Amino acid sequence: MDFQLNEEQRAIQDMARSFAAERLTPNAAEWDETAHFPVDVLKDLAELGLGAIYVRDDVGGSGLGRLDAAIAFEELSAGCVSTAAFLSIHNMVAWMVDSYGSDEIRQRFLPKLATMEQIASYCLTEPGAGSDAAALKTRAEKVGNSHYVLNGGKAFISGGGTSDVYAVMCRTGEEGAKGISCILVEKDTPGLSFGENEKKLGWNSQPTAMVNFDDCKVPAENLVGSEGQGFRIAMAGLDGGRINIAACSLGGARAALEASLAYVKDRKAFGQAIADFQATQFRLADMATELEASRLMVHRAATSLDAKSPEATQHAAMAKRFATDICYRIVDEALQLHGGYGYLRDYPIERLLRDLRVHRILEGTNEIMRVIIARKLLAN
Repeated sequence: MDFQLNEEQRAIQDMARSFAAERLTPNAAEWDETAHFPVDVLKDLAELGLGAIYVRDDVGGSGLGRLDAAIAFEELSAGCVSTAAFLSIHNMVAWMVDSYGSDEIRQRFLPKLATMEQIASYCLTEPGAGSDAAALKTRAEKVGNSHYVLNGGKAFISGGGTSDVYAVMCRTGEEGAKGISCILVEKDTPGLSFGENEKKLGWNSQPTAMVNFDDCKVPAENLVGSEGQGFRIAMAGLDGGRINIAACSLGGARAALEASLAYVKDRKAFGQAIADFQATQFRLADMATELEASRLMVHRAATSLDAKSPEATQHAAMAKRFATDICYRIVDEALQLHGGYGYLRDYPIERLLRDLRVHRILEGTNEIMRVIIARKLLAN
């Protein structure tokens, strides 16, 4: 097994790292403080081919793989976790349209999603259906062959009120997973409305809001795939989303480790740099080891998904559970090494801690990751 990146992957890594250093790192604190959504920066990322990373090239996609994406998301999140994470969500929607949509719907939506002229949001979670996603209540009634009428609401939607396209998982049939379909709802559709922006602990460079449907009339041709296929589409999208959010945790943890290395060399206590204390060295060694272990799991899961392995869902769940838990712990250790300064907004550590915390909840909580893994183990 070759653990080295190939020439193309190193080029992707260098490109994303340079962009993060020039455009994300210098602005991340201000975006967090002012809750600014940097749409212009996202469009610049799309110009680099990161608006539709694993979408086919006939509609403007880059046609890259999941490992390529994981490499890019780690680098971008080292600059701004929140902005990189939103880009992952947009890419998940683009992939779902590309993989399951008709050629007509692909040609209609994907060119603008690839350039991020239009931005996409993923709408699965509801106030009463989080981890139990198959219990969702938002309903789409088909009227003749021309359109659907949607009623219901979605919660915690990244990009809510700002995005142009919403991939909505809604009930078109029976209760349970088999009655769910995926429909694209465009921003100016009558009956579509949004709640106030949520005030969040982290992820402040992207808006989050309720998305509401009140007799929302959507053309029938906006159906992605076929009726009843929505839950499968949603879960397939989440396999990649879990790998990406784990990669975003890698970037945040790496940024925290790098900040800690610089800090402990400069900070003195009892007449010497705190880097000279063995207790500090052991802590740094553990942080670096755990970061590398997390990266290996994420890359393995991405490779598994690229290969369409039957174990890809399990590998994605394992990587997401492990990396998001461990990387959060790495950032917490970094804050401890910084002492009181780590608690101040003058340093990036407290923002990284806030941004990484939600990764253990979204794209399926880490408790649900354990359920997925255990079911696979017990089925053998």
